[in-house]
Amino acid sequence: MPTTQAIFLIIALAGTLGGLCYYLLSLWSAMRFARAADHAPKVAAFTPPISILKPLRGLDPQMMASFRSHCLQDYPEYEIIFGVGGAGMSGAGMSGASVSDTQTDAATLEAVAQLQREFPEHAIRVVICDEVLGANRKVSTLLQMLPHARYEHLLINDSDIRVDRDYLRRVFAPFDEISAGVATAPVGMVTTLYRGIAGNSLWAKVESLGISTDFAGGVLAAQMLEGGLRFGLGSTLAFTKAGLATIGGLEPIADYLGDDYELGARLHRAGYRIVLADAVVDTFLPHYSFAAFWQHQMRWARNVRDVRRWGYLGVLLTFGLPWAILTFLTSLGTPWMPAMGMLLGAVGFVRLMLAIALGIGILGDRQVASLLWLVPLRDALAMLTWFASFAGNTIVWRGMRYRLKRGKLTAV
Repeated sequence: MPTTQAIFLIIALAGTLGGLCYYLLSLWSAMRFARAADHAPKVAAFTPPISILKPLRGLDPQMMASFRSHCLQDYPEYEIIFGVGGAGMSGAGMSGASVSDTQTDAATLEAVAQLQREFPEHAIRVVICDEVLGANRKVSTLLQMLPHARYEHLLINDSDIRVDRDYLRRVFAPFDEISAGVATAPVGMVTTLYRGIAGNSLWAKVESLGISTDFAGGVLAAQMLEGGLRFGLGSTLAFTKAGLATIGGLEPIADYLGDDYELGARLHRAGYRIVLADAVVDTFLPHYSFAAFWQHQMRWARNVRDVRRWGYLGVLLTFGLPWAILTFLTSLGTPWMPAMGMLLGAVGFVRLMLAIALGIGILGDRQVASLLWLVPLRDALAMLTWFASFAGNTIVWRGMRYRLKRGKLTAV
């Protein structure tokens, strides 16, 4: 075997074995999470009044269905506050905004008005957020919404999040410090896993598959390896005003792209626990073109690269199936080819089992079974994204280009 081929084979084999170990770790962490969920109380006794904060910008897929799911909660007392950009956010006050922004804000306001008509018994309010308080427009909106929240317990999620009827009960149950005991650190945040609901777009299906069969496993593995979560997930950010005050409020993260990550990480560093609830929510994915899909993947990858540098380097060893394919191809024409072929089959089988365990077993994603044939494509693109993420530090977010440095945004 030529020396160069042998070197490439050794590198690819190391990546394959690392990926196989990661798959097994993810499977084990998924089993632990499932067992813990099975033993969790089914009826939550702790039901504090809640202020739900929903920052809005434009129209998201299935937005009204998502809104309605929050109004159908089996929960005694809560309010929903929607934040919408005003003149300062949609017009001259924000560089890069256009007339279409104003039009979509008007459509968003009409959607909220329709919700108020459908559910007059609920406390549903709108806050017009005129000011620009940071590069992250979502956090800027939230900063202007917070003073209007009446209750101590807060929940933030996006307009495309659909939830089950017991969502609020399951999310806020961990804040019950009496039943939790005093031996552990207080709960600072509760967050949730999510599944992506894709339409007919191929690239939306690829992203949905990644969320359900890979991303969830990474979260569960991180939770097990690090002795608990150290970050939040934007699908659900539940916390208290008191906890938020200990980290200086939202102002310090107004320029960060990953506001969900930063909020959870800062609460963790302040001595609070971050809890992953057993609830799973739906997020509706847009009908991506490949360009939009790639921009979204690059935005996520470069943000994680910036805020979890050493952990992100380790992500290279999670691409077991692409590494196994490269190992087999590199072994062609060598005595090792039959063994590498069997290794490829074994890695492919474990990857398939992981996809089923996470997507169907943990998340209950009914799309996964019909999308399993896309796993090799999705994993290959994920590996390509990892390498491409080091080629620059710019991202595109809602049509605007930013420079990213240590997680913070600067408009280009």
